[in-house]
Amino acid sequence: MVGVPFRAQGCDPAMGVDCVGLVWAAYAAIGRRLVRPRDYPLRGWARARVAAALEAAGFVPVDAEARDGDVALIAFAAGQFHLGLTGPASLVHAHAGLRRVVETPFDAGREDAALWRLCPPRCD
Repeated sequence: MVGVPFRAQGCDPAMGVDCVGLVWAAYAAIGRRLVRPRDYPLRGWARARVAAALEAAGFVPVDAEARDGDVALIAFAAGQFHLGLTGPASLVHAHAGLRRVVETPFDAGREDAALWRLCPPRCD
């Protein structure tokens, strides 16, 4: 998905994605359809609402080393939260300033990101 255009509220790689849309589109690409939050703001959502949206989609918080495909929840100043997908030593995320999805190394400011992992599908 690196290079896909940025689009606020976007969830379709052909049209553009934001950080939420990137995560949901990436999991859809491997066959996991997730419940996606709707009408979320770019700023001002409380951490509890972001966590609730991740939980509703089937993610659980993990306190362990990041695995490829984990979701990193990054808190920025002024109540802004950002999601990205972890790689071996990088983060893939929709960068609003660069207007596209990029892969960047984890830096010291992001090493403390909260990690979320998708639970395996349930077999009934």
